[in-house]
Amino acid sequence: MAIRVLLVDDQPLLRTGFRLILESEEDISVVGEAADGLAALADTRRLLPDVVLMDIRMPGKDGIDATREILSWAHHSGRQVRVLVLTTFDLDEYVVEALKAGASGFLLKDVPPDELAEAIRVVSEGAAIVAPTVTRRLLDRFADKLPSARERPAPQLDHLTEREREVLRLLARGLSNAEIARRLVVSETTVKTHVGNVLTKLGLRDRVQAVVHAYETGIVRPGED
Repeated sequence: MAIRVLLVDDQPLLRTGFRLILESEEDISVVGEAADGLAALADTRRLLPDVVLMDIRMPGKDGIDATREILSWAHHSGRQVRVLVLTTFDLDEYVVEALKAGASGFLLKDVPPDELAEAIRVVSEGAAIVAPTVTRRLLDRFADKLPSARERPAPQLDHLTEREREVLRLLARGLSNAEIARRLVVSETTVKTHVGNVLTKLGLRDRVQAVVHAYETGIVRPGED
């Protein structure tokens, strides 16, 4: 079945451009468009998209609040809805907040057509489209400016073993599973198990959220190697 996509942006021309790109793909179907976050939430409930392509700065309810509410609704209703955030380089600080709200990643507004389509496919399968190295670059730049990133208690970290904490630190530094395995001199399968345990114990959806969480809780700090 085709991947159902909802386009959310307050610029009609941009929505039209994305629609033309996505509707040229046989496995993607644009089921609706919304011009603000409030309409996005209503359309998500009505149209049941698989992926919401979400702008951040819009009149009324912005993309961050809309992302948080859409994913909360999806969780409580048992729906599998993923959110991909649209941004520009000068809005990276909002991207961090969107990732914290549960978005599966982000795209730049000038994303090439083939990358846009592939990102939709990747996210629809439950994966994150933002590489940890990219997320780290964002957090290194903006983490100390976010109120929630200023030294807050994180009792859930007590549930992690020392090895799981180490894996989280390396993951947050942008290392892949293979690179972590080489660093710790263990198998890649073992690393995958540790990563899975970290996500489960911390109640996180994916590796991108794990990177954000590591910065929020002080496991790693901006600028550290």
